[in-house]
Amino acid sequence: MEWMYMHMPISGVDILWPGLVLIGFSVGCIGGFFGMGGAWMVTPGLNILGFPMAFAIGTDIAHMAGKSMISTMRHAKFGNVDYKLGIAMIVGTMIGIEAGAQLIMYLERLGTVGPVVRWVYVVLLAMIAWLVFYDYAKAVRSDKQAVKDGGKATGQGGINWAPALHKIKIPPMMEFKQAGITCSLWLPFVVAIFTGVLAGFLGIGGGLIRMPALVYLIGAPTHVAVGTDLFEVMISGLYGAFTYSLKGRIEMVAVFVMLTGAAIGAQIGVVATKYAKGYGIRILFGCAVLCCLVSVVLKEFKFNDLAAVVVLSSIGIISLYIIKIMVGGAINEVREKKAGAAQAAAH
Repeated sequence: MEWMYMHMPISGVDILWPGLVLIGFSVGCIGGFFGMGGAWMVTPGLNILGFPMAFAIGTDIAHMAGKSMISTMRHAKFGNVDYKLGIAMIVGTMIGIEAGAQLIMYLERLGTVGPVVRWVYVVLLAMIAWLVFYDYAKAVRSDKQAVKDGGKATGQGGINWAPALHKIKIPPMMEFKQAGITCSLWLPFVVAIFTGVLAGFLGIGGGLIRMPALVYLIGAPTHVAVGTDLFEVMISGLYGAFTYSLKGRIEMVAVFVMLTGAAIGAQIGVVATKYAKGYGIRILFGCAVLCCLVSVVLKEFKFNDLAAVVVLSSIGIISLYIIKIMVGGAINEVREKKAGAAQAAAH
């Protein structure tokens, strides 16, 4: 089975290349659907396959930049990208990324980077999963009460901190038309700094927390949050790839192998968002976060093979479900168009 392993010249390790292709395709599909680079799955996935943690982070960021560029262009065609909001967050993101990268280099010198990064992942993933499922449960209770009172279910009764934060009128105030909101420029700037630190420290584009932050804190609609986040992930990924390349922690062979699969997967994920409901996207996102959390915990307790099975099988299953959403939505759309044409012909 030696032919299934590829030597990485910079890091000096041998990696199962079908695993790289599967990660690239699945994360391309999942990233295009959820509006993030998918690095919150790729970094632990690469580490589980055999990359040292610092190389897993740097390689992941470089792969993320290329894949997010493909997804952003596709989302722009659907009108899901608020470029003004994304650009407003860039400076804070760059500051945060450099701070996070410097912290990683410090921990690498201490020899503690692997365990520290994995446990930060565990805490963060647990918090995000709780937020998503609590939001869904609250929305369901709100809809049931609305129906009981004689109204209609709207799906809008979940967590919504944005109106309170919009009352903070610190100049300059900015209107973001695509997202349909007006708020202080400092709100997206502070969110960008925090997510930038995560990008540099954990090897993620910040999308793991920025997409929920765009929805719950800034108030963007889910589909616009997805597209805008991918635009921001692309920018932060390009900068992150630059700073990690200077530190010699990027394995370009692995990047190109993963991008082969990601180029196809990203197209599928983006199109699927056209047919998915906002809360459907969030619930599937929460399930993906839980699967990633389990794999990271297994890796920390030395169950390496089981961790690899969990992370690869979970992203594969979620990708298949996203493909199902895309195919089913496309079939229904064609059926509705034919029905409409038939009715028009009848009249």
